[in-house]
Amino acid sequence: MATKIQPLSDRVLVEPLKEEEVKKGGIIIPDTAKEKPTQGIVIAVGTGKLDESGKKIPFNVKKGDKVLMPKYGGTEVKLDDKEYQIIREEDILGIIED
Repeated sequence: MATKIQPLSDRVLVEPLKEEEVKKGGIIIPDTAKEKPTQGIVIAVGTGKLDESGKKIPFNVKKGDKVLMPKYGGTEVKLDDKEYQIIREEDILGIIED
């Protein structure tokens, strides 16, 4: 049975993309020297943030978007042997278009 998580408010559930094991030139980077991933795929968006008048502010990202995330911040979550990050939408740096 798969576990589901629904972010609340203006939070976004992101699955970080794994960095390639071998860089250009054939250099293999050990796990201990790798930086945190900065790209990910949006898995779910929250219920929405309310403005001062009580209206919901629409999200700029949607499920399936490839996004650029900050290296640090958010909350790391592990579900069904997969790692995710829950971050606020305002912390997302941009949407990556292929």
